[in-house]
Amino acid sequence: MKKRIGFLLVLCMSLSLLIASEGFAEQGAFGLAAKGGTLGLGLESTMGVTDNINARLGLNYFIYNYTGTESGVSYEFDLTLMSIPLLFDWHPNGSGFRISAGAMFNGNKFEGTARPTSGNFDIDDGSYTTAQLTKLESEITFNAFSPYLGLGYGNAVDKARRWNFVLDLGVVYQGSPEVKFTATGPIASDAAFISDLAAEKAQLESALESYQWYPVIMLGVSYKF
Repeated sequence: MKKRIGFLLVLCMSLSLLIASEGFAEQGAFGLAAKGGTLGLGLESTMGVTDNINARLGLNYFIYNYTGTESGVSYEFDLTLMSIPLLFDWHPNGSGFRISAGAMFNGNKFEGTARPTSGNFDIDDGSYTTAQLTKLESEITFNAFSPYLGLGYGNAVDKARRWNFVLDLGVVYQGSPEVKFTATGPIASDAAFISDLAAEKAQLESALESYQWYPVIMLGVSYKF
């Protein structure tokens, strides 16, 4: 139900922008932009819908890997940034300034693996040996459908020039994080261990609650064909 309400809000906002057009950019023109920022590295196409309304479709992607050992535990982390935004821009008074609204497919996620190599591994109030717990995998994901609202500058289909700098400042509502743990070892089916793991999951989800609002800062350059 929440996803449906969010979709309807984004649709209404997008339609209101289209209705508000007065006539300023190049209708029917096409441009491409290369960007980088908090969504990763991206490519984006822009089409002039009306004289001051553009539609944008993009693909952003980036992976960060980390491997290390701390306090007798070997860690492997993978942070994946992946999103496909569909946005509408309104350029009031024909300026480079724009107001943007839309949504994106959000594939952002965090995956981690912890392998105890010595000593004990603490989970909530429990402490487990390497013989009991050989591996603990975690995955953090967010809503696949994420509404976006923001401001920006630069018009990839500007009438006056082919090259432009483009800037996006906004926020994505990606919902509360969902944490999943998968344990390997003889202790994995133990009731007390499962309870500790559930408590650890709840604490982590609470600590990550602020990430339901994800800031967007993207800077790049565009070219009009």
